[in-house]
Amino acid sequence: MSTNVFIDGAAGTTGLEIRERLADRTELSLITLSDAERKDANARKRALNDADIVILCLPDDAAREAVSLIDNDRTKVIDASTAHRVAPGWVYGFPEISGHDIVSTSKRISNPGCYSTGFIALVAPLVRAGLIPADWPLACNAVSGYSGGGKAMIADYESTLHVSTYSSYALGLSHKHVPEMQAHCGLTISPIFAPAVVPLHRGMIVDIPLPIGAMPGAPSPAAMRAALHDHYAGSPIVRLVEDYGASTLTVERCANSDRLDLFVFANEAGTQVRLVAALDNLGKGAAGAAVQNLNILAGLEQTAGLKL
Repeated sequence: MSTNVFIDGAAGTTGLEIRERLADRTELSLITLSDAERKDANARKRALNDADIVILCLPDDAAREAVSLIDNDRTKVIDASTAHRVAPGWVYGFPEISGHDIVSTSKRISNPGCYSTGFIALVAPLVRAGLIPADWPLACNAVSGYSGGGKAMIADYESTLHVSTYSSYALGLSHKHVPEMQAHCGLTISPIFAPAVVPLHRGMIVDIPLPIGAMPGAPSPAAMRAALHDHYAGSPIVRLVEDYGASTLTVERCANSDRLDLFVFANEAGTQVRLVAALDNLGKGAAGAAVQNLNILAGLEQTAGLKL
């Protein structure tokens, strides 16, 4: 028996990427609405309640409204918006961090943010291992392809109007991903987050510099690598890259894939490290994560339909 899936917001960037990953999946049945039906509140409510699993690819307020329209206790929800990422009663949809069993038995799952995925993948296991103090003042630099900004930003960058090669933003230090970065790493101090956009369609680097020689216990780069290696051992999606010998790392390293590559770069003295994550902002940072969560909820192989 197939699982009925409805993507609310299927015409958006993330929705289209999810549909691509669900193409030819015979174990899933996709509920679709015509352009007219998407604007019909009753048709949309029926689709939300007919589905076994709903994936919300909507702005925050619209996502909250969609959840309120579900009037049964059967339909499970994966919300790709920011609306529920630190909300009570919602499970954070990062199985490698929250736990596969917890995700598989949940009815309300919040899909992680793209930047947050890289940050949390690196920091959460090291906080749990006692290698990064929960009260350490972390800073994070990150750069993404412009597709993460949605249709408006895509149109801007693909027109002749936008010629900048590097645009730093969130200069008010209030990026919407920061609350989940802090909460799901168990940090007592909000990290300083400095994101930027470059004129590449997709790809992402998240970079966390650490003066480990000045930190309590002076954790070693080797200890950090070992903790990350052990945490993700056996994962088909997240891996620690330990044999990287190149002198540069490109934003596009994981573009067009759903994997997440982690690195621990260190100086010769072992007193400084850069924790780095490479991912696709539309892959493990959005649609790939949603499909992974969908697979887990449906009792299927978690990598089905993913690009690894």
